[in-house]
Amino acid sequence: MAHATSRHQYDRLTERLNRFPQGASPSDLLFKILRILFSEREAELVAQLPIRPFTVQKAAQVWKMNEKRAKLILDKLAERALLMDFEEKGEYLYVLPPPMAGFFEFSLMRVRDDIDQKLLSELFYQYLNVEEEFVRDLFTEGDTQLGRTFVNEPALIQEVGATLNVLDYERASETIKTATAMGVGMCYCRHKMMHLERACEAPIDICMTFNTVAEALTHHGHARRVDVAEGLELLDRAYESNLVQFGENVRESVSFICNCCGCCCEALLAQKRFAVMDPIHTTNFIPVVDSDNCTGCGKCVKACPVEAMTMEESGKKKTARLDAKLCLGCGVCVRVCQTDGALRLESREQRVITPLDSTHRAVLMALERGKLQNLIFDNQTLWSHRALAAVLGAILRLPPVKRVMATEQVKSRYLEKLISRYS
Repeated sequence: MAHATSRHQYDRLTERLNRFPQGASPSDLLFKILRILFSEREAELVAQLPIRPFTVQKAAQVWKMNEKRAKLILDKLAERALLMDFEEKGEYLYVLPPPMAGFFEFSLMRVRDDIDQKLLSELFYQYLNVEEEFVRDLFTEGDTQLGRTFVNEPALIQEVGATLNVLDYERASETIKTATAMGVGMCYCRHKMMHLERACEAPIDICMTFNTVAEALTHHGHARRVDVAEGLELLDRAYESNLVQFGENVRESVSFICNCCGCCCEALLAQKRFAVMDPIHTTNFIPVVDSDNCTGCGKCVKACPVEAMTMEESGKKKTARLDAKLCLGCGVCVRVCQTDGALRLESREQRVITPLDSTHRAVLMALERGKLQNLIFDNQTLWSHRALAAVLGAILRLPPVKRVMATEQVKSRYLEKLISRYS
């Protein structure tokens, strides 16, 4: 009976996680992971928390306890990066992050002795790489995905005289320069693989977080705060290691950029396994091979993290060949090519659309995954009018077809009138 009761609380926590667009597929492996990260009591309490950021007062109200006790619980969860805490406009707020990108990664962003990181790594590997349902749902559901690829900036520098239209938000360096805060921690993916004795030689202390997320993680020691100069140095180190910049799929206030390898990192492994489903948003660029100039050295093939480049025989000559369906447009191959005129980046025929910010992306993802009602009607606690207005405002900025989808899904007369007013 005790085991059944324990499992029930973690099942409730799983249901809470799945109210957000980035959820977690229920399974015995997930139960084991959550049991390592959360106590049974914590699972019971966290399952009741709202989706949007909330105050101590709100948590106390939901939990039916005094504010002092609620704050102690919230702070302990934040210290272990199971909750994020931050200050906004003079108000201290908490929020439950999704599993990924969220508290799964945070659990391995530093060496810790309060949890069994080796066991956790083994469970993560089984849950993400063997069971596969979670990573498939995370990266292939809907048209709007969690992450996007940043273009390799040294590859752009080589394009002398090219007419590439590169916007600021497409550059990782611009994210670093404009962030209000930046933190660096251990790469979750390579740290996990270290415990499985499968890690590569790529740098491990190179996982970048920004803005509010960086403030929270550095405050509690899960990441190390760095300035712009060191951030750009770390980015250069990532370039030198031929790592791909995989970051949050937004134009403004990016919260993370991972420097990914093709052998350890979940996003690039997903790209190789589910490329046909577009698990990662590509850049607006694509490499083009000039077969007349290509010497067939194979450096681009070796450097490509998603195996989009291969060598093909053409008479007595070998030349590089690109599979555009696999290609992320990262430009790593262009950077390593040392033959003038053999490989260059060109703009894609159709630009990739990137959501404005995290609210806009969450609404799009919720629309596509049938979870919009969870963002608007959060029964666990009341939202502020400001938060509700932000969500509705994002809906009203959507194209007409997606506004129709929102109306059909929510079935709210108020929302129907609001949308029709702005149509």
